[in-house]
Amino acid sequence: MKSIKVESELLTPSKIICIGRNYVEHIEELNNEVPESMVVFNKPNSAVTERLHYISEDCRFEGEICFSIKDGAIYGVGFGLDLTKADIQKYLKAKGLPWERAKGFDKSAVLSDFVKLEYPLKSLRMTLHIDDELMQFANYDLMIYKPEVMLEEIKSFMSLEDGDIIMSGTPKGVGNFTKGEHFLGRIYTGETLLVEKEWIVV
Repeated sequence: MKSIKVESELLTPSKIICIGRNYVEHIEELNNEVPESMVVFNKPNSAVTERLHYISEDCRFEGEICFSIKDGAIYGVGFGLDLTKADIQKYLKAKGLPWERAKGFDKSAVLSDFVKLEYPLKSLRMTLHIDDELMQFANYDLMIYKPEVMLEEIKSFMSLEDGDIIMSGTPKGVGNFTKGEHFLGRIYTGETLLVEKEWIVV
């Protein structure tokens, strides 16, 4: 089982709970419908990785603010990339089939280390630069479903274990990637940098 680090503490997620379609402009860029209720899907522990691997030419990056769970509450915050096999997802959605083949494959949850969340949720924002170009920006205000709502909705039908991760959805700016590109993900509280993680696609 793969673990994540929350400062000096190691936690092992039993699952990664992902929130889909949580930013209006991202919904529009993919020509999706605004959901009537929160879209939730899971990635298994085997999806967790610290390295960013090239998967295929149709594989898409989606930068996200991520939360680690402890004692049923949000415990830490980090940066994550939800990798998606876009062509497969498009086919599965058209057929009304589950997304695991497009979302839950090995090395599809690329995660930074986490820091303990000792700051107001409303102050959080994230940026993703690729080869020094700003590709994605997100903050609390842009989320359709706020972290507090995500937590309560998930807990209404699913048990959360210590170390589980919530990936809170991706803003506009997603795209494909290739070997050698330089990714830089950051999480801020206000103007203060909390988390910074660099990857070179291998």
